[in-house]
Amino acid sequence: MHTSYLTYADYCRKRFGGTVQKIAVDGGFTCPNRDGTLGLGGCSFCAGEAFAPSYCRTAGSITEQIDEGIRFHTRRHRQKSLYLAYFQSYSNTYAPLEVLRARYEEALAHPRVSGLVISTRPDCVSEPTLDLLRTLGKQKYVAVEYGIESCYDQTLRTVHRGHTFECTRQAILATAARGIDVGGHLILGLPGESREQMLAEADILSALPLSTLKLHQLQLLRGTEMERQWRSNPASIPPPFTLDQYIALLADFLRRLRPDIAIERLAAAVPPRYLADPSRSWLRPDGSHITHRDIAQLVRNRLAK
Repeated sequence: MHTSYLTYADYCRKRFGGTVQKIAVDGGFTCPNRDGTLGLGGCSFCAGEAFAPSYCRTAGSITEQIDEGIRFHTRRHRQKSLYLAYFQSYSNTYAPLEVLRARYEEALAHPRVSGLVISTRPDCVSEPTLDLLRTLGKQKYVAVEYGIESCYDQTLRTVHRGHTFECTRQAILATAARGIDVGGHLILGLPGESREQMLAEADILSALPLSTLKLHQLQLLRGTEMERQWRSNPASIPPPFTLDQYIALLADFLRRLRPDIAIERLAAAVPPRYLADPSRSWLRPDGSHITHRDIAQLVRNRLAK
């Protein structure tokens, strides 16, 4: 039984021989669930702007965003030995191949960037796109982070995701087959999923060639379809986890997860102005927010018992 888990920091030290800071980049991409190809409102939980850092602006070029991102983290004493350009917002493989090539190569040309992490949907990668990423990966590090969200087709339909889990599985396999590191993002607490179903996702994902994983509790964000559903029918959305419930769920999930999958995040955190339901974040007795570091320590304590 696992008594701890592999952190992303440890993974990076092993992979790169030093510390790493991701610099978020907005490449100006959209999403097939927003431009009318699949839908117009996005997935029911999605408010992508809530997770974009303040320095990340589409008005600036990719090079300018990277420069500003490095300054931002340096001011906060987060200067690292290596920087990765993180194409974060929306679906960052959703464009013609030459557009993708130009934006990725601009980021890789930055003298302080050691590689790319590209966040996207599993239904937005093609064989030519993956071949491009394999070619770029021969020059510098390249990883792809897929929005998995759930391993269950019923849940994916409920949140208007627009693809199946088999699509996710095939995308992960095709990416890893090209020697590209693959990350995933999973939301815990989506409508209709039981605790045992959430735990079973650890077994499902452990069977896939994932290198990293982000785990987030469900957040209700302002302006989303899920917020509208909740306000019209609160019972349609599961109640928030208590902190103790969430820590217990994470510990049990990690005990079942393949131990070489590095954990990037254990919980979601957005500025309070984006929260439709602040009870889905947790507070210390003094009223300050529980941080990711707090949650990580609580999970370690739980695993060690």
